[in-house]
Amino acid sequence: MPESAPGTLGALSRKLASMSGNKVVLGACPLDCPDTCSWIVTVEDGRATKMRGNPDQPYTRGALCVKVNRYLEHTRADDRLLYPLRRTGPKGSGRFERITWDEALDEISTRLRRTVDEHGGEAVWPYNGTGSLGYLQGCEGVAGRRFWNVLGASKHWLNICSAAGSTGLHRANGTAGGMDPENFALAKLVLLWGTNTLTSGHHLWKFIQDAKAAGAHVVAIDPIRTRTADQADEHLAIRPGTDAVLALGLLNVVLAEGAQDEEYLAAHTSGWEDFRAEIMSYPVERVAEITGIPADAVHRLGTRLARTRPTAIRATMGLQRHAGGGAALRTLAAIPGVTGDWRHPGGGLAYSTSDHVKLNIDTRDDLLPAPARLRTMTRMASELPSVKCLFVYGANPLSSTSDTSRIRQQLQREDLFTVVMEQFPTDTADYADIVLPATMQTEHMDLHAGYGHLYLLWNEPATAPAGECLSTTETFRRLAAHMGMTEPSLFASDLELAEELLSSGHPSLEGVTLDRLRKEGWVRMNYPKPFAPFAEGFPTPSGRMRFPRSGEAYVPPYTAGKDGLTLITPAAHTFLNSTFGNNPELLRRAKNPVVLVSAADAAARGLTDGRRVRVHNASGEFLADVEISDRVAPGVVASPKGRWPKLSPGGGNVNAVVAERDADMGRGALYHDNIVELSPVEA
Repeated sequence: MPESAPGTLGALSRKLASMSGNKVVLGACPLDCPDTCSWIVTVEDGRATKMRGNPDQPYTRGALCVKVNRYLEHTRADDRLLYPLRRTGPKGSGRFERITWDEALDEISTRLRRTVDEHGGEAVWPYNGTGSLGYLQGCEGVAGRRFWNVLGASKHWLNICSAAGSTGLHRANGTAGGMDPENFALAKLVLLWGTNTLTSGHHLWKFIQDAKAAGAHVVAIDPIRTRTADQADEHLAIRPGTDAVLALGLLNVVLAEGAQDEEYLAAHTSGWEDFRAEIMSYPVERVAEITGIPADAVHRLGTRLARTRPTAIRATMGLQRHAGGGAALRTLAAIPGVTGDWRHPGGGLAYSTSDHVKLNIDTRDDLLPAPARLRTMTRMASELPSVKCLFVYGANPLSSTSDTSRIRQQLQREDLFTVVMEQFPTDTADYADIVLPATMQTEHMDLHAGYGHLYLLWNEPATAPAGECLSTTETFRRLAAHMGMTEPSLFASDLELAEELLSSGHPSLEGVTLDRLRKEGWVRMNYPKPFAPFAEGFPTPSGRMRFPRSGEAYVPPYTAGKDGLTLITPAAHTFLNSTFGNNPELLRRAKNPVVLVSAADAAARGLTDGRRVRVHNASGEFLADVEISDRVAPGVVASPKGRWPKLSPGGGNVNAVVAERDADMGRGALYHDNIVELSPVEA
């Protein structure tokens, strides 16, 4: 095969492999990013010495991000957890003693059995997060779920990231899966809607650049003028939570232009007449008043949308983290239904490609001794009072979950037995009774699928685990043995689990074998290229897109009409959620926490550039330095997420002021829908 053939160990890889004493291992990034990069690790004498993006993989194209470029350094960090630990000081003190794995597993087994006997399985909460998106070791697949089912523990609903938007898209299209992001290269109009591509999934930008080179117009729609907005042809500073209104206003202009695709509407949609009436109730002037975008800008973009095929919309998870997040995604998905863009390669909406991944994920719910209680991730503060045993893995809720002040209060309870499986001493780990050391991605096997592309990727371990670290799958195998469980599926090897995942029989996996993945590192699933998923209909019972009914297209944000400042908590360029929040170099680059404030809002509060303030509301507070900026409009402030509270001034982070409230669909979190005030910190 030629050196550049997709799926082969390409020229660069072979050159590295031929160097004396070197071994090259193909792997994949596990982190919560749509790009799920393919990487190449060079190993010399058992030590990983170099990591780079795989140049042969069509989406990665040889590049990793500023965060993952430091991954090997991170695996060797001085604060890496290497051995099981038992708490010796007060909860939250971070004082532990080293113990053996047998001691740790014995204590965990005893406490789990006692909890189930005395309080029932619902008093046990396995709290799994997005620290890894692996189908073996991470939240996407089977890691630990069969064990918890045998025990009869509560079920964990991982709704923290994308639930509102996914639910809205399912109501519209029957699936959250949309267009292939690679097809953005074919678009003539690109709407980057509530997404900072260059920070949170920068590999898509190369396809957008291809579109721009062919004459496409790129518009960033975002409350913040991000680094992506700086590179777009146009930026519309929308008022947070009003995205559905802008969508309706743009469609109002489309109808005025007579540019709706009547053939597509008749053949592939339902509820059009009702939705058309809803669109007509949002003229441009009303839309401008609600969204804060000038009427002429709304009209100009609506006209461009009416006259430009194909139009591609990229909307990611930040867009739906407000009270009307589900309705917003449902209404955005209606745009290509009205214009007919769903029929064109390069047209439509891309939110998440996860629903196009058709692996066989069998968590064995038949192993449950009785129906299990469902516990909601974003309701941790409210759920914890009835929990007696908390087992946290792949998560750092004291940094990443809403209402962290109340969570911290609950974690201090002496009657709450807490186990944390971790790689580093996070704020959450400081409250554990037992800490279990976890492997990192270069030390275990895993199977991945990006939620921003259509590739499966295999991660082969490059090195032996550091210290006494164990993978998630091995930890649960050992814990099951310690508890005397005999269900055979609890002891399946990683390779057996991977074979099972690939055994769904779905046509998209035809020819995709474990042997092939391990040899080639990545394989594109069997979808056409270019891929227009809804050109001939939708996976709904009727086969048609379902437009919102009257009153369903827009749910106002919680902040609407309230006094104060609306806080946006975007992704940081240097952290990925709270991963890398302890990396010294990335912390240095991030500098002190800042809050972006418009000049008008700063002047009204007597604040000067660099002044330290309390950002506060009834839920809590955190400290940040004022950065007066025209990147936010009056009434809006922004402070990036991802900080570890114990490494931040005052010991807080942005989620201390995020209230525990639900979006309109999927009980999604409201990270961008909170009112705060700023008060100077006296020296």
